[in-house]
Amino acid sequence: MKPASVLLMIKLVHTVVWAFFVSCILAIPLAAATGRFPLAAMLIGLVLIEVVILAVNRGSCPLTNIAERYTSDRKANFDIFLPLWVAKNNKVIFGALFIAGAIYAAYTWWLGNAT
Repeated sequence: MKPASVLLMIKLVHTVVWAFFVSCILAIPLAAATGRFPLAAMLIGLVLIEVVILAVNRGSCPLTNIAERYTSDRKANFDIFLPLWVAKNNKVIFGALFIAGAIYAAYTWWLGNAT
């Protein structure tokens, strides 16, 4: 396969994986708000697995390392279909949303069990 074709496939897969985890992050407070705490806990666990993968890989997605083999481009979004500003601030934006959602889920669960 041509490098451009491989890079396109990596970008597609990376974008789908990113969208999955963003969906999980956004669903955490929704699950908690509706009292679906096992679902919220499962979503938190899934995101934490991704956090461990990123931590083991020094803060980078393994797909980024693979994509680097197929281009010299190193813009923040060279390996994913995201606007540049989102790609640059991805960990800060969605890390904050994840922490806030997890805290909300824990607090909501605690309130429901404190009585």
